[in-house]
Order: sequence, then C-alpha cells, then structure tokens
Amino acid sequence: MKDFIQYKDYIGSVHFNADDEVFFGKIEGIEDLVSFEGSSVDELKKAFIDSVEDYIVLCKEIGKKNEKSYKGSFNVRIAPEIHKKAKRLAIMKGISLNQFIQKAVEEEVNRESIHI
Repeated sequence: MKDFIQYKDYIGSVHFNADDEVFFGKIEGIEDLVSFEGSSVDELKKAFIDSVEDYIVLCKEIGKKNEKSYKGSFNVRIAPEIHKKAKRLAIMKGISLNQFIQKAVEEEVNRESIHI
C-alpha cells in the first residue's frame, strides 16, 4: 500500500477522513507545516501540486531553504537481542556498530526503486 504521493522532489503523506469524506496530507521533509486536501483523488493530487508550487515560490521570495536539513545522525531503537546480534556481527566484520548500521541502511536505500 502506498500512502504518499510525489511531485518534483517532494513527498506528500496521504490520509482519508471517513467522517468528513476528505483526503488530506502534508508535505513531508520540510521545516514548515504545509497541508493539502481534496474530496477526490484528483483534487488531492492537484492540491498537493499547488501546495508544492506555492511553497517553492514562498521560500524563494523570503530567501528560505525549501528542504529540511539533516545532520546525518539519529537515534535508532531496536530490540535488545537484535542490538546484541548487530554488535556481534560488527565485531566479526571488524567494523564499528555505527559502520554496520550505516551499511545496512545504505543497502536498503539503494535497493528501493523510489527516486527521492
């Protein structure tokens, strides 16, 4: 199941509110909250595209970077047994746990066909 849409380099989350019978979402991966909605899939897609275009223009006008910046570090919480196995495998490979996790994430990202 795909709960996102893409336009240019932007990803939008997609949700459905059954009470209001409306699709809605927000632009992901930016510092600001930009949402969009529509009562049909076509309306949702158009609202997303319009929101992205408006956001790009606004950022350009005020001289703001239109992407979220990433530091390259984050916390990962996993089951203790997986942590133990990962650490042991890293030792056996002669690399740090950080290098082991980085390699695993890189392999998964490279395996996916999504072009971000």
